[in-house]
Amino acid sequence: MNSVSFAKLYNTTTSILKATLYMSARNMELNLNTLDKSQVQLLKEECIEVDENDKVLGPKSKLDCHLIRNGPPLHRAFSLFLFNTKNELLLQKRADSKITFPGYYTNTCCSHPLFNKTELNENLSLGVRHAAQRRTKAELGVPFEQLPIDDIAYITRIHYKANSNDQWGEHEIDHVLIARKDVDLDINPNEVSEIRYVSKEGMTEFTQECERTGVPLTPWFKLILKGHLFTWWDNLHNLDAVKGQDKIIRCIE
Repeated sequence: MNSVSFAKLYNTTTSILKATLYMSARNMELNLNTLDKSQVQLLKEECIEVDENDKVLGPKSKLDCHLIRNGPPLHRAFSLFLFNTKNELLLQKRADSKITFPGYYTNTCCSHPLFNKTELNENLSLGVRHAAQRRTKAELGVPFEQLPIDDIAYITRIHYKANSNDQWGEHEIDHVLIARKDVDLDINPNEVSEIRYVSKEGMTEFTQECERTGVPLTPWFKLILKGHLFTWWDNLHNLDAVKGQDKIIRCIE
């Protein structure tokens, strides 16, 4: 191939690549414009990208962490299970405005620690516990003083991956937290559409009702419900008996 032909081929290939990237950017812009503005604003937050052993790799935007076309990258998350003093579990239905798994029922609060000094703190899982306190306030209006950090217990970690649709998904090492407190609630409708306290005895009826009415459960909640929740429920007065410490439960192929 002579230099003129090569230059022509190079320029043509470069033009096609630029056009493809431009269209991808336009498609992303259009997709974001159809979403709830408050939820899109949260996509700018910096999550914590981790390796398969939950070692910190660096910051990664919430947007990048949840795009299927990116992997999605493995990142750190938490799932809080908040029980009242009657041992009923507080469940929430995610608002329809949520970008991932809108309208799904799930455990009390599920979100991400952020890449900052407070929520990166791995000593006694302080970072994820602070994140849980912050997000429980943001989603459910629970006052900080009613859910002190010391009353949130770290239990274990679960590695899972799940798609919400053909664009958005999750790939997380999920730090499971449990607290047992009576709290006041002031629901943020942009985050949560319904709440419900469910007893251990009523959980089967609740899941059957969800199935009957076509309300899905989030994939991480289903994994925990199927494999671990009832054991934890039986040990609410002795959580040390079910703490996994350094264990990561793999629920991924």
